[in-house]
Amino acid sequence: MERSGIVGWGAYIPVYRIRASDIALQWGWEPSVPRGLGVEEKAVAGVDEDAVTIGVEAARNALRRAGVDPARVGAVFFGTESKPYAVKPSATIVAEALGITPDTMASDLEFACRAASEGMRAAFALVEAGHVEYGLAVGADTAQASPGDVLEFTAASGGAAFVVGPAGESAAVLEAVYTYVTDTPDFWRRGLSPYPAHGEGFTGEPAYFHHIESAVRGLLERTGLRPSDFDYAVFHQPNGKFPLRVGRRLGFPREKILPGLVTPRVGNTYNGSALLGLARVLDQAKPGQRVLVAPFGSGSGSDAYSFVVTDRVVERQGLAPTVDYYVERKRYVDYATYAKMRGLFIRTTY
Repeated sequence: MERSGIVGWGAYIPVYRIRASDIALQWGWEPSVPRGLGVEEKAVAGVDEDAVTIGVEAARNALRRAGVDPARVGAVFFGTESKPYAVKPSATIVAEALGITPDTMASDLEFACRAASEGMRAAFALVEAGHVEYGLAVGADTAQASPGDVLEFTAASGGAAFVVGPAGESAAVLEAVYTYVTDTPDFWRRGLSPYPAHGEGFTGEPAYFHHIESAVRGLLERTGLRPSDFDYAVFHQPNGKFPLRVGRRLGFPREKILPGLVTPRVGNTYNGSALLGLARVLDQAKPGQRVLVAPFGSGSGSDAYSFVVTDRVVERQGLAPTVDYYVERKRYVDYATYAKMRGLFIRTTY
């Protein structure tokens, strides 16, 4: 029985971009490297932006589409791996800025790039159990990478947010969800380390591909659905190539994946990655269409969701800026400006 769904969705991507070719030139990488990753450029947070400000903007757009009084949101979940405070919740800042406090619960979640998806699962469960009327799940990051590391080509900034509520008010109803997790340490950052480390090729087969494929196959087996039953398929986007490859291995044609593929133009926004893709799909989806979404988080785990779009999607698509609006709204910066904006180098005095 369908009991909950996405009432409103929103996105935000900073205006600044750096071309992948400029990063390659700075560090002596061959131009074939970013091309091989399927990344043209990435979004860069401004000096006055962080994961919280990005999350607030995305959530504000989601609330606009939902048409819900913020005071009726009974739970706020904020997923990020680049929170501005080591000890202080970000969810409370988001809730306060949006007028949701004080009669609500607020929690920060961590599971690498899957943290915001955890928040969505929790929000759906709370709504279906009748504990809250609406929930808000936000994923935002100002993704970091060690300067000169291959990860720097894709680690980007952006976010997405979803207001979860009753199925009868939803633009996309939750049909089913399946989660698959193991202890697979493909990507990590120890305390006080400024940048994450990763297991190079190990992040692919035993981590990304194994977990997404297992989650999606589990969903298909549980529901009896087939790839041909879906109009769109959105996978976590650490680069521009992995989503196409995992889709092909699962039997999803390229044309069903491309509408949700945003990484080539904005980079891997970590917790905004698959969810930005979902937001872009909802920006253009039609009633009756079915959407598969499979976020992934290193460490490792993946969720697989099936959503069915309702008639309400049409009236809400024009109520807030689209993902494509933010993708096309851009201003290029060179590497020196990018490094200064993101604080990659520390100025010293003698």
